[in-house]
Order: sequence, then structure tokens, then C-alpha cells
Amino acid sequence: MHTAAPALPASTSIAFVGGGNMASAIIGGLIRRGLAAAQILVVEPFEAARAALLAQHGVAALPAASGALAGADLIVWAVKPQSFRDAAAPVAPHVGGALQLSVMAGIRSGDIQAATGAGRIVRCMPNTPALVGRGITGLYAAAGAGEADRALAETVIRTTGEALWVEHEAQLDAVTALSGSGPAYVFYFLEAMQQAGTELGLTPEQARRLGVATFAGGAHLAGESAEPLATLRERVTSKGGTTHAALTALEQADVKTAFVQAMHAACERARALGDEFGR
Repeated sequence: MHTAAPALPASTSIAFVGGGNMASAIIGGLIRRGLAAAQILVVEPFEAARAALLAQHGVAALPAASGALAGADLIVWAVKPQSFRDAAAPVAPHVGGALQLSVMAGIRSGDIQAATGAGRIVRCMPNTPALVGRGITGLYAAAGAGEADRALAETVIRTTGEALWVEHEAQLDAVTALSGSGPAYVFYFLEAMQQAGTELGLTPEQARRLGVATFAGGAHLAGESAEPLATLRERVTSKGGTTHAALTALEQADVKTAFVQAMHAACERARALGDEFGR
């Protein structure tokens, strides 16, 4: 059962490098947990994004890195992997002593250390349901991060949903493929359900509502049950019934194999991002 994230120490100062959607989701969670907007600083080169952060959260954002970053206890890297090297160069002189928390896909802790000079690094992979407080994030602590660092990183991340630690950094690529990219798979299947529903005579609004509620309800049932997923599936599938007809069509189309292959492709791309943009 998911429990609320513990409160952050009142004196905690957090700086974000990048102020896009994921940074905004975490900032919103932090403020809901009692962190003052004045304790949050963002470096964001795009004026529209800076204006949005101020309007939504009351958080000041700088167009470029400055000495103001030196007071941060935690630096959250929330830029795209391909932007990391350019973003790190002006930030690095100010942040080497802080804990680094990266939400970037692929960029490995060793490359973050090399680019920033920092020795305390936690990598994580969130997903977009964090925007509504229902995310799940995989985390990995590099060797230089201690228990207090892990606790701080988890507290920050759990303001957006659940947290799951992995033991090996390479496992974050699998997390990226499964849950990081996973919301897109859900939306993909929901699009198909909506299309089928309209072809079968429902309105697009009716089909969407039925599809979304079915996904949400099925996921909640799976989360509350200790039974294998196959057992839950079999309970809905009567021999010769409607569900059996649907699943037979899916099996004949080899949908499960294609779906598994798609996640392998996502995992491989996460590895490639690290190779391409981390070094």
C-alpha cells in the first residue's frame, strides 16, 4: 500500500536544472508537502517555461546558471539526455558538494560525476503520471551516496507517487522501458479501444470513458490482489465466451510477442542514450 512521503526538513534547499513537465511535477509535489517556493530554484533557459513555473508554483527561475546554485542541498537534473553536456558545463562549478538526483534517461552516474565533479549521485526514472501524483519511479544510488542521501532522494520522489529501488544501475534501463515509457503503451491501447468502441457504435466519449475506467479498474484490482496476473486473466476468460474470442484474436496476431519486443527496443534505446550523450 502506498503511503504518503515524509515531510522534508524545513531548511532543505533544492535546485532544478531544467524546468519542464517532470521538474514541474516534482516541484508541485514538494510544495504540497510543505517546502516553501523560496527554497526551490530552477535554471531554465526558455522564458515561457520560467513564466509557467512562476505562475503555477511561485518558483523563481534563472535563465542561466549562477552562484545562487551553491546553496542547494540537492540538484535535480531534469534536462533531456542530449542537453546534459551543455547544461552541465556552467552548472558544475557551483554544485559539486551537493547531492545530485538525475531524472534523465540513459545518462549514467559515472558520466554525471565526470561532468559535475560530484561524488553523491542518485539516478531515477519517473513517469508522467507523476503529474497527477500517481507516478512510480525507479531509483538507483551510486556508491558515493549514503543512507541520508537515499532517504532525501526517496522523500523528494515520493511526493509524485511510489518509489522502487534497484540494486544495479543497468536495471534503470529496464525501468525506463517498462514504467518510464509505459504510460504511452497504456494510451496506445486506450486509443485502440476508443477506435473499436466507435466502430461498434459507441460515441468517442463513451468509448474513451469505458476504456479509461477499465484500465484503471483492472490495474487497481491487480494491485490489490496477490494472485498471479495469469489467474486474474483466466477468471475473466470463459471458454467459448467473448473474452476468449478477443484473446484468441490477440494471440493469433502475436500481440504479446510484439509488445515484449517493443519494451526490449525501449531498453536498448535507453542504453544507447547513455552511450551517445553521457560520454
